[in-house]
Amino acid sequence: MTTTETRTITVAHSPDSDDAFMFYALATHKLETGDLDFQHVLEDIQTLNEKAMKGVYDVTAISFHAYAYVADKYALLPHGASIGDNYGPIVVANQELDPSELSKVKIAVPGKLTSAFLALSIYQPNFRYEVVPFDQIIEAVTSGGCDAGLLIHEGQLFYQNLGLHKVLDLGEWWHEHTGGLPLPMGGNAIRRSLGSETINQVSELLKESIQYSLDNREDALAYSMQFARDMDPALADRFVAMWVNDLTLDYGDRGREAVRRLLAEGHERGIIPHPVDIEFAG
Repeated sequence: MTTTETRTITVAHSPDSDDAFMFYALATHKLETGDLDFQHVLEDIQTLNEKAMKGVYDVTAISFHAYAYVADKYALLPHGASIGDNYGPIVVANQELDPSELSKVKIAVPGKLTSAFLALSIYQPNFRYEVVPFDQIIEAVTSGGCDAGLLIHEGQLFYQNLGLHKVLDLGEWWHEHTGGLPLPMGGNAIRRSLGSETINQVSELLKESIQYSLDNREDALAYSMQFARDMDPALADRFVAMWVNDLTLDYGDRGREAVRRLLAEGHERGIIPHPVDIEFAG
């Protein structure tokens, strides 16, 4: 009798409610994965971006900005992207600011390799910034350490409660700037060295996992609440709905074009030093 050898696939993603929601079925063994055994690793997006440069994980969540530097090692999986359709990262400040004034203030940003930083740099090429962990940016602004902050994740939903003012929604600006494209934030990349058969198998399982969560929303949300960083269930539901949507299940033509446009503009503006050859697995 022959036994199939199991292959371990490392899957790295951030400890956020939206990522947890996407990976719920895989992480809790709701799916039949055949000869693949998924080992989940949770790390913040800045760490994941840096480790992708070294090709540490088989599958990794990654900022599209960072993908520009690892496209030789990784292909993009067609499922699991966080894409904002006419909404995205928000620049906030303690006082009302006109977006044209952003070149005159110091902005707390969540990392130079984040797509939020890339989008802001395309919008305003010259600004002073300080890199601050994403979950400490609001505090950096309210304490006066920085004049403004670039919010990703759930801070986008409750900054008003803390007396902060919206200066600019980069997703709204990008939608107008590109004639209606969504703003891609992050996706899942897979090591090319795994080979096409394994890549296609992983791709299909990730799609099944996302679909399972969408079909079993209440259970998946209950699971993802452990990663919701003090959000109440209603707020977590809103946050997940923003970042797990139809474009997450599959980029479609608009999503793919949005990724190409973001990285192409990053190159044209001199932010990314080389043109990026984007390949979607499968």
